Amino acid sequence: MIGLLKYPLKLLTLIFQSALLALGQIWANKMRSILTTIGIVIGVASVTAVIASLSGLKAKIVSEFESIGTNIIYMGPDRPREGRFKNASWEKIMFKEEDFEGLLKHCPSIERYTLATGSSRTVRHAEYVIESVPTRGIESSWHKIENRSVTMGRPFSVVDERNGWHVCLITPEVQKQLRLDRDCMGQMIILDDRSFQIVGMVEERVSSFDMNRSTAEVFIPYRTAWKLWRSRPYLLASSKTSELTDDALAELKFFMRRSRQLKPDDPDTFRVESVEQILQTFNKIALVTTGVAGGVVGISLLVGGVGIMNIMLVSVSERTREIGLRKAVGARPSAILLQFLIEAIMLCLFGGLIGVMFGQLMTLAVAAVIKNLSTSMAFNAVIPASAIILAFGFSAFVGITFGFFPAVKAARLDPIEALRHE
Repeated sequence: MIGLLKYPLKLLTLIFQSALLALGQIWANKMRSILTTIGIVIGVASVTAVIASLSGLKAKIVSEFESIGTNIIYMGPDRPREGRFKNASWEKIMFKEEDFEGLLKHCPSIERYTLATGSSRTVRHAEYVIESVPTRGIESSWHKIENRSVTMGRPFSVVDERNGWHVCLITPEVQKQLRLDRDCMGQMIILDDRSFQIVGMVEERVSSFDMNRSTAEVFIPYRTAWKLWRSRPYLLASSKTSELTDDALAELKFFMRRSRQLKPDDPDTFRVESVEQILQTFNKIALVTTGVAGGVVGISLLVGGVGIMNIMLVSVSERTREIGLRKAVGARPSAILLQFLIEAIMLCLFGGLIGVMFGQLMTLAVAAVIKNLSTSMAFNAVIPASAIILAFGFSAFVGITFGFFPAVKAARLDPIEALRHE
C-alpha cells in the first residue's frame, strides 16, 4: 500500500516544488511576465465578455418569450409561390370568419382563439394628437391569450363584438399623452375621423423587441375594424399546454386546409408558427453566434500562446547554466521538463485570471451601454461559470501546447555543454 502511494506523492511534491520555482521566476521578472501575458489577458477578457454578454442577452430575450407564452400560435394568410393560388388576389387569400367555424371542435389541443387585425391610426382628443398609434381589432378572448387584462372599466361585450360598435380600449400611455381624465371611462377619442367611446384600459407590455416604441395602443372590436378598414386579419390562438403546441399546430394546419378546400397537391395559403418555434430558432442562432464570436476572439489566445513560447525559449537560453547545474547534481530530464511546463502554464493561468477580471468589467460596460439605450433591454451582466472554466481550461491548454517545445528543449540540454554556456 505504501509503495502504491510513493510515486503519486513524489509527483505531487515535484509539481509543488516546480510551481514554487515558477512563481519565483515570474516574480523575479514581473514586467516581462506581465508583457508576456497581455495576449492571454486580451483573449480571455474578450472571450468571457462576449460569452457573458450574449448569455445575458439570450436569457433576457428567452424570458421575454416566456412572458408572452410559449403556447401562443400565430397564423396569417400567405400567397404561395407556386400552385393554382400563386396569382390569386388577396381577397381570395385573406381569412374570413367562416373559415374558422368549428375550429375548437376539430382542434382539441387549442384552448381559445381570436381573429385580429392591426394597423396604425392617428388618435385625437381635444387639441392633443398622437400619430401612428398601433390600433388592433380584437375579440374578447384576446386578453387571456395575450395575458393582458383590463385594469379599469370593462372588456368588450358580446354585443360590442356582434354589432361592431364604436367602443375602444386604451393603454395608460394613450391616457397620458391625450391628457384624459384619471377615470376616462365614457370619454370620446377620435380614430382618424371616427369617434370611439373608451370603455376600458388595458395593461401595458414593455417589450425588449421594440426598444424605442411607445406603449400607446388602442383596441377596438374585430368586426368594427373589419367594417371600417378591411385590414388584413390574422389568427391568434393558444394551446391548452406548452406540451400540446406541436399537436395544436398540426391540428390547425389540417383544419385550415380542409376549411379552405385545398387539394393534396396545393401549397398552404396560410402561414402558421408558434412562439415555441420562434424560441427554438432563436436559441440555435444564439448558439451559433456565441460559438463564432468566441472562436474569432479566441484567436488572440493563440497569439498570446506564441508570445508565451517565445519568452519561455528566452528563459531557457538565460537559464542554461542553471539547467546544466541541476542536471549535474542528478535532476532528471522529466523534472526539468515539468518545471518549465508548469512555469508556462502558470503564466497562462495568471493571464487568464486577470483576463476574467477585465472580462467582467467589459461585460458591465456593455450592459450599462445597452441599459442607457433602452431600459427594457437591460440584462444581468454576469460571467457564467462555464465561461470561466472554459477560459482557464483554454489558458492551461495554451500553456501546455506552447510551453511544451521550450520545456523539451530545456530537458534535452547536455549538462556539460550547459555548464560551459556563457
